[in-house]
Amino acid sequence: MSVGGRPLRLDAVDKVTGAATYPGDRIPDGALVAKVVFTDQPHARLVRLDTAAAEALPGVVAVLTGADVPVNEYGLTKFDQPVFVSIDHSGRSNVPCDVSRWEADHLALIVAENTAAADAAAAALDVEWEPLPIIADIDAALAPGAPLLHPEDTDLPGGPNNAYTHYKIRKGDVSSAWAQAVVTVEATYEVPYQEHAYLQPEAGLSYVDDDGRITVEVAGQWTHEDQEQIAHALDLPADRVRVIYPAIGGAFGGREDMSIQIVLALAAFRLHELGETRPIGLRWSREESIVGHHKRHRGRIHAKWGADADGKIVAIESTAWLDAGAYNYTSNKVLGNCHLSQAGPYEVPNAHIDSYAVYTNAVPGGAFRGFGGPQGSFVAETQLNRLAEALGISPVEIRRRNTLRDGSIGITQSEMPSGVTLPQVIDACAEAAAFDQPLRDAEPFSPFATLAPATGDLLRGRGFACAYKNVGFSFGFPERCEARIVLHGDGDGGAPTSAELFHAGADVGQGAHTAFVQMAAEATGLPVEAITAHFSDTSTSGDSGSASASRLTFMAGNSILGAAEEADKAWRDGDRPAIGEFRYVPPPTEMLDPDTGICQPNFSYGYVAQAVELTVDRRTGHIVVDRVVSTHDVGRAINPDLVLGQIEGGLAQAHGYTLSERLRVGDDARILNPRLSTYLIPGIGDLPTEMESVVLELADPRGPWGARGMAEMPMMSYAPAVVAALHDATGVWFDTFPLTPDRVLERLR
Repeated sequence: MSVGGRPLRLDAVDKVTGAATYPGDRIPDGALVAKVVFTDQPHARLVRLDTAAAEALPGVVAVLTGADVPVNEYGLTKFDQPVFVSIDHSGRSNVPCDVSRWEADHLALIVAENTAAADAAAAALDVEWEPLPIIADIDAALAPGAPLLHPEDTDLPGGPNNAYTHYKIRKGDVSSAWAQAVVTVEATYEVPYQEHAYLQPEAGLSYVDDDGRITVEVAGQWTHEDQEQIAHALDLPADRVRVIYPAIGGAFGGREDMSIQIVLALAAFRLHELGETRPIGLRWSREESIVGHHKRHRGRIHAKWGADADGKIVAIESTAWLDAGAYNYTSNKVLGNCHLSQAGPYEVPNAHIDSYAVYTNAVPGGAFRGFGGPQGSFVAETQLNRLAEALGISPVEIRRRNTLRDGSIGITQSEMPSGVTLPQVIDACAEAAAFDQPLRDAEPFSPFATLAPATGDLLRGRGFACAYKNVGFSFGFPERCEARIVLHGDGDGGAPTSAELFHAGADVGQGAHTAFVQMAAEATGLPVEAITAHFSDTSTSGDSGSASASRLTFMAGNSILGAAEEADKAWRDGDRPAIGEFRYVPPPTEMLDPDTGICQPNFSYGYVAQAVELTVDRRTGHIVVDRVVSTHDVGRAINPDLVLGQIEGGLAQAHGYTLSERLRVGDDARILNPRLSTYLIPGIGDLPTEMESVVLELADPRGPWGARGMAEMPMMSYAPAVVAALHDATGVWFDTFPLTPDRVLERLR
């Protein structure tokens, strides 16, 4: 059996020895050097840009601006961003290109013989700006008379608005339902930014290949979407553009949107027209990466929940505002997940929920592990924990009484897809954590290595939270995944002896390619060693969709199963080699009804519950998470070791989000701490003392071999579980995080 086995990761040896080649490693000696010049203007109109002095410098090959872009616009879900801010462009664009709306908008791309020449050319650009009012945050964007950041967005109800996307849920009769509530809880929550902090900052290589294709080797999450956006901006047919992903040093949603892909392709395109055939390499520094790519959305959510004497939820009112920043990126899609998760994974008879995405001049918000779910889940789980406390019901029991089950009608008034296993997940987590037993002792600690623990100041507590998260694209977005399998063997009568797998799905560090090969081996009946794989190249593979939305194992597995079946038919028909191609399309989803929110938003979900034990020093505000039990239904573990890696890695990321990662944006909408020395991701000594992963395998009816996606689940409920544990220790509720010592100490005082 290949599925369920633990073969060595395909890339393990190369990554351990350093032989793996990431995009920055593939830039050859003698390549030209590209440098992106940011506008450094959160909000200003470009009055003049003179490149003559820069172009005249020794070693400068070209200075590319908006004038060189055939279609000066891009965007993953809507074209609202210029490739370059420009007042001189002959190309088409639906967005006003002469305004910088973000400090990291692109002004120009320098291509030079070396880094020194590129830096000198960037400094020699002669630029004049007209400052415009800065909309630094949600409050400023929604203030009466606030300038419109995207006045071209005219298809909004009521006309252009900085609050440019609005979703609703109207279920039952909320106004009369409050009479059934014996207790209500109401609060306003602030949720923070998070920086992806992947190991590999943006880097890439571009050239024109032997078949005349504009080729970009880069790290991303969806080769065919990168190809499509490059082709759109360069006004080329898609088959004139080739995208290849080498080894990728992490993504977490941060590589789902464009960063350097289009400008690298543009450089190869324009320089090739001039007869320059050398490849072009580009590397961002860590500071450029932090400033230059999107973040997890910060936002504000106001919620009011009511429950009856039995602890059953009777009504929810909730309003969310997510700061989209200067451009949409995936904010309209992230908002949808946040919208659903504000009601939690519970049966809610009456709900009135509004959610808004708001343009500002701050760093754009976009995809990040959980995709809006962690923000909504923080609110929902904290609200339910407050209800439990007010009613004197345990946090586990109140969830048992309210959780979604098979046959439940969800918050969008459609039946949940079959395979709802949250009741089992809740029970398994509570049992593993011994949540009904007295809190065990933990080792005392000191926040300062030079001081002994001050045991009299240490308080202990524990908390519980759970969540669900969609698997696959939501709200009617076209979902599909393609695979090709070629069977090889000798003679006419025997079985195949080997196979080739062609798949575009991105391995962003999670081990997806190893899982793909395991599934291909299982589907063809061949050993893993007999599978030769070709990955993440638009010239060899069909569209896989993105490595996001906890979808890739689910979608790729189903596409591989289909391709193997087609190849087997061809083999039995006598084809040698036998080729099978298959596009898997799951059941359709639907967009939210604009007035009621009624829809079938998703075709599958993953489920998680987490229990946290912690110690807090009430005199310093320092927190140590002593233990976390993270329980997941993965349907079927294709590779159990990879599943555990995803859980533990997700916990580390959730831990940083909850306790230490505090991205600061100033009143001028600029990022104030764009360095890892001041944006504190957790090190090995900062993680929970004990991390226990509980893996359930309760099959998803539609998943390949029963598998369901799970990569985002560890992010979903960790923050509210920690906040609940901190409340258990101190008696104080926290409505925001990260729970840095200064913030904890201030609230405790």
